[in-house]
Amino acid sequence: MAKICFVIPTYNEALNITALLRQLTELYPDGGCAFLVVDDRSPDGTAQRVREFMAGAGGRVRLLEAEKRGLGDAYIRGMRYALSTLRPEVIVQMDADFSHDPAVAARLLARVAHGADVAVGSRYVPGASLDTQWPLLRRWQSRCANLLARRVGGLRGVADCTAGFKAIRASVLRKAGLESIRVKGYLFQPVLLGRLLRAGARVVEEPIHFRERRRGQTKLDLSDVLRDIWTLRHGSPQWTVAKFALTGLSGVFVNLGSFHLLLGLGLHKFLASPSAILLSILSNFLVNNFWTFNERMVTGRLSVRGVKYLGASLTALLLSYTVFVTGSMVFPEVPPLLLQAAGIPAGAALNYLLNSRWIFRAEKRHTQ
Repeated sequence: MAKICFVIPTYNEALNITALLRQLTELYPDGGCAFLVVDDRSPDGTAQRVREFMAGAGGRVRLLEAEKRGLGDAYIRGMRYALSTLRPEVIVQMDADFSHDPAVAARLLARVAHGADVAVGSRYVPGASLDTQWPLLRRWQSRCANLLARRVGGLRGVADCTAGFKAIRASVLRKAGLESIRVKGYLFQPVLLGRLLRAGARVVEEPIHFRERRRGQTKLDLSDVLRDIWTLRHGSPQWTVAKFALTGLSGVFVNLGSFHLLLGLGLHKFLASPSAILLSILSNFLVNNFWTFNERMVTGRLSVRGVKYLGASLTALLLSYTVFVTGSMVFPEVPPLLLQAAGIPAGAALNYLLNSRWIFRAEKRHTQ
C-alpha cells in the first residue's frame, strides 16, 4: 500500500517521461510513494520508455494502458486504479511535460498534511506566475475557461478551476463519485473540483510558477474546455427539467388522489383543494431535494430549504387555488376534479422558477 500515488496521464510524451520519472523518484525516494503512468497508447513509444524505467524502479513505477479517450478518461482510470489497488492516502495529479515542477508537489502534500483535503497548484493567486514563453492565445484560453468555470460552472471562490496540478486526500476523492463522471476531456478538471467541493472538501490554493513545455506539443483545445461547461452548474439542463417534470407528475397524482379522497371523506371542496395541494407540496419538496437537484452544489440546512420551499410553494398554491376558485365561480357546472387539475400548470411553472433560481440555486463556495 502506497501513502502517496502520483497519477500522470500521457500521450506522446516519450521526450519527457523518462526525465520526469527519474526526477520524481529522486525527489520522493520514500518507498511509500508510487508513480502511476496512464498512457493512451501513445504512438511515439511513451509506454516503452516507461517500461524501460520500471525495470530499475523497484516496483514503485506502474503503467496503465488503454485506447485514447481523452484526458479526463485517463485520470478517472488512473485514480480508480490507484484507489482500489494501491490504496494511497493522497493522490497527486500532474502533467508529464514539466509544466508542473515536480519539486513543488512537496508543498502541495504539505498543505494536505496540515489539514487541507485538496491543494491546488494555482497559476492565478498572489505569488503565482506564468512562463513568459507561454503563448498569448494559451493565456487567453486559460483565462476564458476559468472565467466560465467560475461564472457559469458555479466554482466561485477558486482562482484556478482548470488546474491540473493537485494533491487530493483519497478519502474525499472516494466521495466524489469518479465512476459517474462522464467528461472525457480537459473539462474533467473543473468537474472534479466541483465534485470534491460537493463532497465537503476543504480546498486551498498554493501559488506555483507554471512553465511552458520545452519539448513536445500541447494537446489543449479551447473547444474541448468549453464543451458542455454548463453541466458544471446544473448537470444537463434538459435532464433537470425532465426530473422536475417527473416529480411534478408524481405531485399531480398526490394532489388529485388526496383531493378525491378528502372529498370522499366529506370535506368541503374549498378545504379539500388547499389540503391536497399542501400534501403534494411536501412530497415534491422531498423528491426535489433528494433527486431533482441533488447534483447541484447547494448549501444550507435542509430545514432552511424546507421553509423557503414552503414559501415558494404557498405562492404557487395561491396561484393554483385562484384558478380553482375562479373556475368554480365562472364554470359551476364543471366537475371540481377538473377545475383542481386546471390550476396545476400555472402553479407548476411558477414553482419550477422559484425552485431552480432560489431554493436549489448552486451557491458560491468559499476556499482558502
